[in-house]
Amino acid sequence: MAVSAVWKYDDRREDSEKSPIVQFSNGNLRNSQLVDFALYKNVDTNNPRKKHQRILVANTKRLCYSGSNFGPRASKCNTLCKYLVGVLNKETGKMEIHDAETFIMHPVFKGEKDSQDSSESPAKTYKEKVDSLIEAFGTNKQKRSLNARRLNQVGAETLHHAVTEAAGDLIEKKGIEALEDEIAKADNQEASSYIPPCYENAEKLKDVYSLDEIISPAEYEVLEIPSQIFRDIKSEDILKMIEEDRSPLSVIEGLKNLPTDTEVRDEKARILWYLNQLIRMAGQTIIKHTFFVSCPHLIKSTLRKNFTQLSYNTGRIQNVVSLSMKSKIAAYALALILHINDYQADLTILQRDVKIGENQMIEIAKAMRLAIVKKSVALSGGILEDHRYGILQLPLVKYEKSGGKRKRKSMA
Repeated sequence: MAVSAVWKYDDRREDSEKSPIVQFSNGNLRNSQLVDFALYKNVDTNNPRKKHQRILVANTKRLCYSGSNFGPRASKCNTLCKYLVGVLNKETGKMEIHDAETFIMHPVFKGEKDSQDSSESPAKTYKEKVDSLIEAFGTNKQKRSLNARRLNQVGAETLHHAVTEAAGDLIEKKGIEALEDEIAKADNQEASSYIPPCYENAEKLKDVYSLDEIISPAEYEVLEIPSQIFRDIKSEDILKMIEEDRSPLSVIEGLKNLPTDTEVRDEKARILWYLNQLIRMAGQTIIKHTFFVSCPHLIKSTLRKNFTQLSYNTGRIQNVVSLSMKSKIAAYALALILHINDYQADLTILQRDVKIGENQMIEIAKAMRLAIVKKSVALSGGILEDHRYGILQLPLVKYEKSGGKRKRKSMA
């Protein structure tokens, strides 16, 4: 460790001096006899701030250590606590009490510049001086803010330089039109991350969003037993579900329109049971083990895997339904409703079921290339309410990207 001229070696300890208590930052000291300690003090005794400054140096066979009672590496407990050391005289059996202060010893490597030696440092700006004061005397909150600001500054400069160079190279190589096409493709890929697989060139509506891509054949098979309750449902059971308000409206509307044909009724009952589980998940924040009642293990694991995110909280791993997962649930639920309702879906009802905004639901329908229309729906009591419907039709609707240049309005 380099020691500047303002420090001198203190080979004797006056009665008023405090005894040093040593703590090593990288481990515990096993044998104090193998360590040589030296204490340095500031020679500027007239300065009330500097006259009590001390630097403790320790040398071992492997490393050198230094610690101080001031600056950023000083122990934060020095100003909060008073330390005392008792020295026991074994012959007399009496103990002497001395004042003490703690030193946290940090390893010093060869070639490392001493942070206290500022003789060769260039002139600092006012802002740099303020930052130095925060490092030495600031609160923990101020120091965290300073470190975050420095990291952000370095990261922003590096990112700006890299983006500028990369943008220049891309424009020279590809041109602006090619870049616009790539941006459009990237937007489509982002949307496809939460909507079901879409086959744009399908010849039949049922193949655009294939049911096998949403509910796998293996899952479809295990749905036979739990969907029995929907397959055998009666009108009075549906009325009871409406009164108890315990099922999504999208599911209830599907149950009202179940066909009598056995094969078709069986298929729609399985889809509705899966849809019911899916929409119920959207109303949860954390999916607990008790959420899925009478649910086959395969369905349970698939829903957790595809529609929740893992989160670590209070020592436990939890399955969380995030905002992005809600959007994904809404998209997959919309595809299922299209299969059971002649390829049209009431977006207003589904939006209320999954508890997302109306604009968000419309954006999902647009991403799925559905035609959006407004219809008047009769509610109980003969009240009419405007609902938005999403209709799947061939060829698929193509929407222009929003946020483009707007035409300037002419002044009258």
